[in-house]
Amino acid sequence: MIIQTKKDKLYASIAILFFACQFSSAQQVVPLNIDTCYAMARRNYPMVKQFALIEKSKEYTISNANKGYLPQVSLTAIGGYIAGLPNLSAPGSEPSGNQNLKFIGIGQISQALWDGGASRTQKNIAKASAEVDNANVETALYSIRERIDQIYFGILLIDQQTKQLVILQENLNRNLGNVKLSKDNGLAYQSDVDEVKAEVLSVEQRQIEFTFTRKGYAEMLGHLIGSALPENVTLQQPLIAESLTTLENNRPELKTYANQQRVVEMQSSLNKVYNMPKVGLLGYGVMIQPGASFGASTLSSIFVGGVSLSWNTSNLYKTANNKQLDKIQMEKIHNQKETFLFTNQLQSKQTSSEIEKQKAIATKDDEIVALKNKIKNAYQLKYDNGMCSMNDVITSVYKESEARSNQALHDVQLLLTQYNFKTITGN
Repeated sequence: MIIQTKKDKLYASIAILFFACQFSSAQQVVPLNIDTCYAMARRNYPMVKQFALIEKSKEYTISNANKGYLPQVSLTAIGGYIAGLPNLSAPGSEPSGNQNLKFIGIGQISQALWDGGASRTQKNIAKASAEVDNANVETALYSIRERIDQIYFGILLIDQQTKQLVILQENLNRNLGNVKLSKDNGLAYQSDVDEVKAEVLSVEQRQIEFTFTRKGYAEMLGHLIGSALPENVTLQQPLIAESLTTLENNRPELKTYANQQRVVEMQSSLNKVYNMPKVGLLGYGVMIQPGASFGASTLSSIFVGGVSLSWNTSNLYKTANNKQLDKIQMEKIHNQKETFLFTNQLQSKQTSSEIEKQKAIATKDDEIVALKNKIKNAYQLKYDNGMCSMNDVITSVYKESEARSNQALHDVQLLLTQYNFKTITGN
């Protein structure tokens, strides 16, 4: 079965609700949020099927370990010429048949009473190994978040830039109307009209470019979440409510290292089990045909039953080395964990520093936009009074639009960097 957390189930419910609303009314626009994208992409990614396979594998391995306490039966048949057996017969009688041609059947049945804890330890190893496999799959699935972030915020950025193009287009169309009126009144030249028209067409070109780019991004997002999205799909802009500096590191890799260490501990326990004696019940039988003749009696079968005690000491010689190997394995895992944390903390510090930089830059955007708007209005007034050219007005309009575009870019970049920080720290 697929392993799901409460958060996964919540996101899945949101995803179902989203599509139920989407198909209930073709006219209704339902915004898609980033958490829903995470959940849907996770469920759609082919590797998620690994969870069910890992669970089945664990069940079969545990079942095999439980079968260690079932009765074990062994049968052996031997037929051939056997030399060296004594030939005993009653006084005055002749030996019967060829006493050296024999068929011997050997049967043994054993029932383990105590295997030194081997079955229990093998089941614990199976469970711990399954947890390692699950954690590895979780790590692979977690990488999807980065792809979702890039595409999702890419669409948001295109939307913000498109809004600024609309404002720019409105300003240019307003100027176009004014300059046409001035030209009709003999106060402007045709070149002024053509100049504004060219800029309007340039803006329309950029709008076309953004439209097709957004369409491509929507197709990629739809492929990741496993559902076709309309090219005009509405995305909800995320909000960062909590303080990022207080977030703990919840990366799935850390769980992988912890589970790997647990497997080593279980294997170390198994080494101890190999040094323990084994206790069980034993039944042993031998059938001989034709039987071995001992005078008036013929021996054709032997049966032995009782309690067995076995102790294989060969593993005792390896105990010291096995302990050292387990210690080395634990140190390797610890080193891998330290290396990951070192790199992860470096990424966290870099991203945190980038967030502070972007916040500082964003504080100037409002003032810059206000000043650029003021400058644009001043140039418009100058043009109306014949004190500057239309090129000066267009330049001021573009600079105001650029300031607004930069403000939108900084806002989306800050959100993306904040979500990158959450992804880096496993939140």
